[in-house]
Amino acid sequence: MALRSAVPLLLMLLLLGDLRANTEENEVRAMVGSSVELTCNYTREENFDLNDLYVYWQISVAGRLETVTYLSSNSSVGYGNNQYKDRAQMSLDRMRRGDFSLTLYNITPQDEQKFNCLVIRNLVKIVNIEVMLHVAANYSMPVVSVPSSTSEDEELTFTCMSKDGYPEPKVYWINKTDNSLLDEALQNSTVSLNPRGLYDVVSILKIRRVPNINVGCCIENVLLHQNLTVSSQTALASEINGSITESVNDTLKHPGNTSEQTGTGLIVLIVLGVAVAVVVAVFLGRRSWCPHWNYAAGAQASRPELELTDHV
Repeated sequence: MALRSAVPLLLMLLLLGDLRANTEENEVRAMVGSSVELTCNYTREENFDLNDLYVYWQISVAGRLETVTYLSSNSSVGYGNNQYKDRAQMSLDRMRRGDFSLTLYNITPQDEQKFNCLVIRNLVKIVNIEVMLHVAANYSMPVVSVPSSTSEDEELTFTCMSKDGYPEPKVYWINKTDNSLLDEALQNSTVSLNPRGLYDVVSILKIRRVPNINVGCCIENVLLHQNLTVSSQTALASEINGSITESVNDTLKHPGNTSEQTGTGLIVLIVLGVAVAVVVAVFLGRRSWCPHWNYAAGAQASRPELELTDHV
């Protein structure tokens, strides 16, 4: 039924020539799972008779235009693409006032594309607006694994993992002693799409052993101007904390001489307190910026975080 209703309009559009001529272009950003409004207004008049109008929101699929939703001349709204049937909405009341905006719900990565708003009255095109929708999702805090190796090993291997982000991330490894970027040749990063259509990333760093080594893994979401950084010492402190906790539990389960137990327990509790303090301090400071280098100028620049609204 929707396709039959669309046929007369499509034939009429073919007579109008190039629909992209004199197209106004806008850009909108939205978070995955949120709602967003794609603006399309005609401000020269205040009142419209919907029986005189054809309103179409369309996208390009495999090189051809496909309808998201439309208003036909009998003032009824229909849908040409089933994936938008329950996620796209136009308001009849607002359209009577010249506001032909489209609201999309439950944004997915697949919605990142250009949407075209076309309004025709009496065979005359009065609105032709193209809106580019950019989609973003926050990456999870990176998890860095500390290599288990002996002192004889000349090379250390660190692994960094983060997931459920969009668009595709940039990954940096950092020498935390001077906050400089490590050579990209030392790392091997794999980015893959998960079943949700979001990106997961695993990056492996192989580096020569040096005394007191401390490296950081940074995941950058370019669209959000967001950087998430975790250092290897954060992971190491967590392991130490876990080992000390296990030691305390073992002492409580197998008590020995009371005085020895008291002294040992006191020492263990002191060390445990210091370890916990280190972990908390590192955790509070680990949401830091990636060093972003301008290799031509040799200068470092930081970017502010861009806040996006999660709802209309």
